[in-house]
Amino acid sequence: MSKPRNKDSMSNIMTVALSVCFVCSVMVASAAVFLKPQRMANKNLDRVSNILMAAGLRNIGSEEIMAEFKKFEVRLVDLEEDRFLSSLEISDLGIDLQTYDQRRASRDPEFSRQLLDEEDIASITRRARYSIVYMQRDEGAITKIILPIHGYGLWSTLYGFISLSGDMNTVSGITFYEHGETAGLGGEVDNMTWKASWNDKQIYDGQSVALRVVKGKALENSPSFKYEIDGLSGATLTSRGVENLIAFWLGEDGFGPLLKTLGS
Repeated sequence: MSKPRNKDSMSNIMTVALSVCFVCSVMVASAAVFLKPQRMANKNLDRVSNILMAAGLRNIGSEEIMAEFKKFEVRLVDLEEDRFLSSLEISDLGIDLQTYDQRRASRDPEFSRQLLDEEDIASITRRARYSIVYMQRDEGAITKIILPIHGYGLWSTLYGFISLSGDMNTVSGITFYEHGETAGLGGEVDNMTWKASWNDKQIYDGQSVALRVVKGKALENSPSFKYEIDGLSGATLTSRGVENLIAFWLGEDGFGPLLKTLGS
């Protein structure tokens, strides 16, 4: 008579554990594959929503988002040559505007460059050569341009969009869609009131970026009020990070030269 198998033996436990792990891994992998299209669609919807929020379009239903987005012109900018690329040039580069990932491109030496210490005021290390921007036109004239921006705060890199009016100088909106700043402090970059305070502020005083995030509140009777944003209470380093990323992306190493050309 054979000896009954010990269900509590190490080999039996390992067999059961490995079987469970295998089944679970197959289920997770299958779910990842089947749900990838939905995840990509949701990611794109979130990106478009934030672009529209920067443009001042809020509280619109998900079914209206893509319809509103179709009103925007999508262009690719060469930040080394400070110009828009043609469709033929974009095709020659092998870039698809629907799937181009500027964050990933910034890690690719072929599509980015290392920033010098004196250039890297936003603490991003590398800058992608090509960037997608979004524009609205009225009878051929640009009435609004939305630019991607990012830079380091206290704990994280903040990613967002800033919108400028057709003069390429007046802020018409800003939003940050990803960051890891402290809730209630640096995380107040998400505060609707604070973001609304950017509207109608001026970026440039002459040729240089003049916009600043001040300590405390911007004073209305100050001669520089139109260039000042209220600081985030208790979040000095996040406030400084936001100021620095604006100075970088709207400056000479970012979109500054292109904006000056468009606004002239």
